[in-house]
Amino acid sequence: MGRVIRILCLVLAFLHFMVDSSWSFSSSFLPSSHLCLPDQGAALLQFKSTISLYDDCEMYPKTNSWNKSIDCCSWEGVSCNDETGDVIGVDLSYSCLNGSLPANNGLFHLHSLQWLDLSSNWLDGSPLENSSLFHVLQGLQRLNLADNSFNGSISSELFSQSVSLTHLNLSYNEFSELIPHEISLLSNLVSLDLSGYSSSSLRFDARGFDMLARNLTKLRTLGLDSVDMSGVPVTSFLNLTSSLEYLSLRGCDLNGEFPSQVFQLPYLHHIDLRVNENLTGYLPKTNLSSALMLLDLSYCGFRGSIPASFGNLTEIISIDLYGNGFERQIPDVFGNLKKLTSLRFSSCNFSGQLPITMFSLTQITFLDLSYNQLSGQLPTVFNLTKITQLDLSDNQLSGQLPITLFNLTKITQLHLSDNQLEGSLPNHVGELQLLEGFYLSNNFVSGGVPSWLFTLPSLQSLDLSYNKLTASIDKIDQRPNSVQSVDLSSNGIHGPIPNSFFDLVNITSLDLSSNNLSGVIKPDMLSKLESLKHLDLSKNTLLSLSTSDSDSNYSFPSLDTVSFASCSIRQFPNFFRKSSLLRSLDLSNNNISGNIPSLICNWTSVVILDLSNNSLTGTIPDCLGNFSDSLEDMNLQMNKFYGKIPDSFMNNSLRNLFLNDNQLEGLVPPSLGNCGSLEILNLGNNMLTDTFPHWLASLPSLQILVLRSNRLHGALPSSPASSDFSGLRILDLSLNEFTSSLPAKFFRNLRAMKDAKFQYLRGRKTSFRCGAYNRACPDLYYQTSMKVRTKGFEIELVKTLDIFIAMDFSNNLFSGQIPEELGELISLQMLNFSHNNFTGPIPTSFGNLVQLESLDLSSNKLGGEIPSQLTNLTFLEVLNLSENDLVGPIPHGNQFGTFDNDSYSGNLGLCGFPLSKQCNPEGPNPPPPKFKDEGSGIAFIWKLAMMGYGCGMVLGLSAGYIVLTTGRPWWFVRMVERDLQGNVTKWIRRIQGRRN
Repeated sequence: MGRVIRILCLVLAFLHFMVDSSWSFSSSFLPSSHLCLPDQGAALLQFKSTISLYDDCEMYPKTNSWNKSIDCCSWEGVSCNDETGDVIGVDLSYSCLNGSLPANNGLFHLHSLQWLDLSSNWLDGSPLENSSLFHVLQGLQRLNLADNSFNGSISSELFSQSVSLTHLNLSYNEFSELIPHEISLLSNLVSLDLSGYSSSSLRFDARGFDMLARNLTKLRTLGLDSVDMSGVPVTSFLNLTSSLEYLSLRGCDLNGEFPSQVFQLPYLHHIDLRVNENLTGYLPKTNLSSALMLLDLSYCGFRGSIPASFGNLTEIISIDLYGNGFERQIPDVFGNLKKLTSLRFSSCNFSGQLPITMFSLTQITFLDLSYNQLSGQLPTVFNLTKITQLDLSDNQLSGQLPITLFNLTKITQLHLSDNQLEGSLPNHVGELQLLEGFYLSNNFVSGGVPSWLFTLPSLQSLDLSYNKLTASIDKIDQRPNSVQSVDLSSNGIHGPIPNSFFDLVNITSLDLSSNNLSGVIKPDMLSKLESLKHLDLSKNTLLSLSTSDSDSNYSFPSLDTVSFASCSIRQFPNFFRKSSLLRSLDLSNNNISGNIPSLICNWTSVVILDLSNNSLTGTIPDCLGNFSDSLEDMNLQMNKFYGKIPDSFMNNSLRNLFLNDNQLEGLVPPSLGNCGSLEILNLGNNMLTDTFPHWLASLPSLQILVLRSNRLHGALPSSPASSDFSGLRILDLSLNEFTSSLPAKFFRNLRAMKDAKFQYLRGRKTSFRCGAYNRACPDLYYQTSMKVRTKGFEIELVKTLDIFIAMDFSNNLFSGQIPEELGELISLQMLNFSHNNFTGPIPTSFGNLVQLESLDLSSNKLGGEIPSQLTNLTFLEVLNLSENDLVGPIPHGNQFGTFDNDSYSGNLGLCGFPLSKQCNPEGPNPPPPKFKDEGSGIAFIWKLAMMGYGCGMVLGLSAGYIVLTTGRPWWFVRMVERDLQGNVTKWIRRIQGRRN
């Protein structure tokens, strides 16, 4: 028993010793219950009480652990000196702090504070303008206020009072104005980051940065992204310390030639100069820093070539040279860059052979060589075992598609578009299980469309457009994948679309246009594609749509854009009638007959409606003027519509309206004056009977107005309107019955014709977005076109519609003199005033029309000499002054040496080249008399009589008889026939005028 007691005593003694030892250990190495100094804890709690928290914050606020019952040195984010109990560090990053910092907050009473981190919160205000706070930060070594919303200027006293700082991070706030020169006093700085957002207004001047570069000799990290350094000479970077390791100057508006010596700093491992578009320079040929891990010069203007010393960058992980002006061949020296994971040489103007060693980089995950002029064939072996994104598009690569390309098991994005690759796709592929995007458009790939493309489990976007695929689309035997976007357009694919193709139920965008597809598309096929938004089957001339009455039972609520242009459709498709959310419908260039269905009035979201070049008839529904507030383009041209144009236009979004080439009658509807956004109005080739619609001058955006070939009459307006057609670029009033003289005021405010830069045509494309950028949901556009007559031909303008400037008043009854003000329209490229009754001289101001390519003043009554100023028109290709009363010598020089006799025929008083008639050196030849009996052949007889004047009437008539029977001389017969033809034409017009 006693032994047991002795043992228990020993155990108790041991336990007592251990307890004493543990308390002693704790007191030496762990915070005691009273380590935090009372004033320090109170200061922190006072700060907590004055700051609010962001309500929707998803992070844990560190201040939630701060309370009186726990020693402040144990609070989350608080560090203390173990010996004194002073708070030396506060880390409240990512703590949901919100609002401004009060001037008397407790943080500024922590006199022993060495580091303070308030980054990544929602703090705002201008704390760095309050100089009274900085004296408490004299011992501060690290200050991090990054990623908040602080604003205002930075006081110079922050730097003069905080000379102990070794780490300063004020990045991604809203500070502004000049960075004080006193920043150079922070000679102990190891890390400085003043980076901002692209809208940052913080800036360095030349002296301030030069002082920083010279005095901060301990600097290892320098981040100045988006700081305005446009006034800093780039030579100042030569003064940076050789111990610099990290340099980031993204978007600093640097300009000039960046010193190549910076790339040779021995410890530099990160250099980012991207988005300095005015920054030029060259990479050093030797001694590139072997420590480099990241090199980013994208969106700059560097030139020269890639040095072979790139092969020595054995530590490099990422290289980005996108958008520079490099040249020559890429050296094939990348085999030793075993750590390289990302390489982008896109849009660098490289040429020559594809560097093969790049395709043996086993660690690389991203390789982009797109938009260069690289040539040669793809390698037959790809060792890119970790590659996820490969982009070789927009080069000049040729040869066969290697089968090994389809063995890249990690690839997610494969871009090979816009090359000269050929061959066919393999019949079977099982390795591309992670492939999400496959882009092979605009090559010479032939053969068929294999079904395995639609069974890859991850594929979302497929683009094989603009190739030479001719075989039919394979039947999909396996379970189809989740592909969302398919573009097989502009090939030669023939045959029907297999029914299994419509099992791609996740597809949102389908483009099979410009092929040789055939068969009938039925609504029950399309109804399976419940997610389909964009459908383009246009330019398949053997493809038609179902016309069954039961088709109207189907609805397609997701359809957004539909194009069946240039197919074989004969009836308006029933199954689109319930597509109330449709924004674009193009059924142009078919043979659709009948009326426009009234249900179209329910399409309140339509932006583009193109039913042009069909056989639609009836009247235009009244609702088309106001059925959709979103409508921008309506094209009903080249149909058989009749009746009046609805006078119900209330749409301020309408930009392009084409009603030409129909059988419309009546007036130009005044309600078009409500369409303030209207840019193109084409009502030509109808039967409208009206005076000139002068109220169109109030439309501020109108740029193209075509009223040709109608029955419009009267004079042009002479009084100025609110806009005076200031934006007009094309004005066509030809083939009408306008009369009177041209008012000079009408031409004075045609500013777009005076200055081509005045206003560019925005209406050539109507675009709308389908949400956030997604290859399966691309931006769509509708391209407008129209026909104009120039240089004697009728041409269709599409891409050049926005730069063509023309005026056509031909075939009217205008009279009087041509106003000199026309010579102010110096951007005109085509001017046609032919077949009118203009008199007087050709204005000398026409010599100012230096952009003019075609000038037609034929079949008028213009007199006087041809102005010599017309030789200034060095772009003039077509000139027609025939059938006037012009006299004197034809000017010579420049383009006038290229025109033939036809340009001047019917002006008997003209002389000189190219006419055979020589000019009288003593003065101009008087014009011979003209005979006005246009309705008979008397003028012709008199011409023959004048030829035989010296020999008598009988000889003259005999000569005429010989000419008519033999057809010789041919040049004389041609002249007579042209004169007769002109007389007959005038006679017919005169009779028609009497009948009307």
